[in-house]
Amino acid sequence: MFAKKSLGQNFLMHRQTGERIVLAADLPKEAVVLEIGPGTGMLTRELLKRTARVVAVEADYSLIPQLEETFAEEIAEGKLQLISADIRAFSAEIIGSDYHVVANIPYYITGELIRQFLTEKHQPKSMTLLVQKEVAVRIARSKKESLLSLSVKVYGTPSYCFTVPRGAFMPAPNVDSAVLSIKGISRSSFTNPTQEQQFFACIRAAFAHKRKRLAKNLEELWGREEILSSLTKCGIPIDARAEDLSLSDWLSVSKTLS
Repeated sequence: MFAKKSLGQNFLMHRQTGERIVLAADLPKEAVVLEIGPGTGMLTRELLKRTARVVAVEADYSLIPQLEETFAEEIAEGKLQLISADIRAFSAEIIGSDYHVVANIPYYITGELIRQFLTEKHQPKSMTLLVQKEVAVRIARSKKESLLSLSVKVYGTPSYCFTVPRGAFMPAPNVDSAVLSIKGISRSSFTNPTQEQQFFACIRAAFAHKRKRLAKNLEELWGREEILSSLTKCGIPIDARAEDLSLSDWLSVSKTLS
């Protein structure tokens, strides 16, 4: 079984790591899990031991026959559903129930997949992802906020679970990985879709030019007087930079800007 560079494949080879990922997900026995890219089935096997049902979506059609053979019993029992598809074209609504995402995802689409599921109409209850260590640190541990960290925190609570050395994969990536958990996923930060859109318009503009002050970046969408009035109302210094504001600051600013 050969990993395809074009799909960003790095197969998880250590059973103990798969077990630790599932334990970090802290799933109830009745949980339905969406696994992205089962690969060799290392993580799939551990998920099947501890949850009610797994829906595994694999973009590499050449891996499907081996997975069907390996998990023939679980497929026959209805515990495992294998879907050959690109996860980016997948709608979670077909799961038909509450679900949790647990996956070893390709580095090159990490941000895209996190955004896809956090903004899904049918959001997961939680996400437990094996990602590049640097990304997990930026989202869950950095003292400075980023467009990515705020985009996660506005929907749920991220935490850095543990580091996974590059040697746990085949082929070994050039960097270490980490397990990132996002719990309590919801849209409770927003009272309506317009407010949600306004928040993202605000932070995208604010982080567009890192060297510029926050107020200057926001001038792409709002007038200077309106921006300064909003910052003053929210108790934010007018010379602040985007990375210095907390999630609660950003929610306040985005709500006061019309």
